[in-house]
Amino acid sequence: TIQIPERFADLVTPAKKAFALLALVKSDGTPQVTPIWFDWDGTHFIFNTARGRVKDRIMHKHPVVAFAISDPADPYRYMQVRGRVVAETEEGGTQQIQALNEKYHGHRNYNLKPGEVRVTYKVLPERISPE
Repeated sequence: TIQIPERFADLVTPAKKAFALLALVKSDGTPQVTPIWFDWDGTHFIFNTARGRVKDRIMHKHPVVAFAISDPADPYRYMQVRGRVVAETEEGGTQQIQALNEKYHGHRNYNLKPGEVRVTYKVLPERISPE
């Protein structure tokens, strides 16, 4: 299991409210970069999206990801993460997006669109740089 380097440990805490910039490659070979909320459970980075969105379709088909997390107070201080999706589930997806909404906005009242299905992805980091 890869550990977060101590000098970047604060970037994954709920108090920091940092975003991950998720980089994926679309089927036509073009890049897709999306700012995304995330959580860290000590082993996995946890992302949540709506079923059918571009990032959902790509991670479902190609479970290899890269993302950067920068310090909101100093964007030049960042870590890059490469890893792979090791779990994908719709179970608990609504509760997960509510927990992320609480982290980033201070309340659990996330407004789901009619018919929206939330899906949670767990990413196991394989490389963190700079190390």
